[in-house]
Amino acid sequence: VTGKGMTPPQKTLYPPEKICMDWRQKRRPGAGLYNLGSTCYLNVILQCLTYTPPLANYLLSRQHSRFCSQQGFCMMCIMEDHVRKVLYSSATAIRPRAVIRDLKFIGEFKPDIPGDAYEFLRCTLNAMHRACLNGSSDLDVSSEETTVIHEIFGGFLRSRVTCLSCKTVFDFFKVFLDVLLKIKGASSLTTALEDFVKPKDMDGKKFFKCSKCKRKVAASKVVTVHHAPRVLTVCLGRADHRSSRKLSQVVEYPEYLDLRPYMSDPAGEPILYSLYAVVVHTGHTCLGGHFFCYTKASNGQWYKMNDVSVDSCAIHTVLGQQAYLLFYAR
Repeated sequence: VTGKGMTPPQKTLYPPEKICMDWRQKRRPGAGLYNLGSTCYLNVILQCLTYTPPLANYLLSRQHSRFCSQQGFCMMCIMEDHVRKVLYSSATAIRPRAVIRDLKFIGEFKPDIPGDAYEFLRCTLNAMHRACLNGSSDLDVSSEETTVIHEIFGGFLRSRVTCLSCKTVFDFFKVFLDVLLKIKGASSLTTALEDFVKPKDMDGKKFFKCSKCKRKVAASKVVTVHHAPRVLTVCLGRADHRSSRKLSQVVEYPEYLDLRPYMSDPAGEPILYSLYAVVVHTGHTCLGGHFFCYTKASNGQWYKMNDVSVDSCAIHTVLGQQAYLLFYAR
């Protein structure tokens, strides 16, 4: 087996043992968020990140802003401020003004144009990750992947490619902050994950260049989770790219998930996750419609967060939704 992409980091930017997965303090849920135009897509992501315990613990400790020398836009400082405001506010709802003001630095978003929650999540985590790298130059790629964002959300996927001519096995490793699953024909998260790790033929256009055969060959590929993240974020791909319609079937998802069957080594101890946030999209097309979310607050209760409103609800309500994004923590 030849492997590629798993070089150990020369420097660790944030020590993983400092990450605290449980809430440091328990309290009632925080404020709702005003919709300032067409901003429900960003409200849901801000809420889900606010209720991600290891991230909230880190942001509330102000470890970033105390040492931040960034002039101008810094996503970590914005999030620190936002999470503190939401969780400590006596108001029932607040305006996420700083996020809206700096939208153009986060990604290609405009407050008055509907956006996609998944896209906003990816851009926000990326902007936070970049903020953590500020002031660190000359880092190797592996060291760059040791920011607090990568330590919380990051895992590794392994693509194991087998040349069907000479049977040589090649391993390629890739870091991920979220997993996008195809859901066509999947009735549950587990069937979508089973499909994700199923061997697939790389024939036709996807010919693989085998370094042993020195030519393009037919090959098969198996993708597995090689290193499990502390927080697993899953997007159920509801956009049907062929018809640009939305796949609105029900995909069941559990409150507790064992990731072990989808790992490179499926025989070890269970790797258990617990659901703590769900983003739901309503509407018939992916471009329009509305986003709201369910999050589990530090008091252990579930709440439906729909822009300004925050209402307590039961877990069976949370599990019966047409989910778009699922957030699980170990």
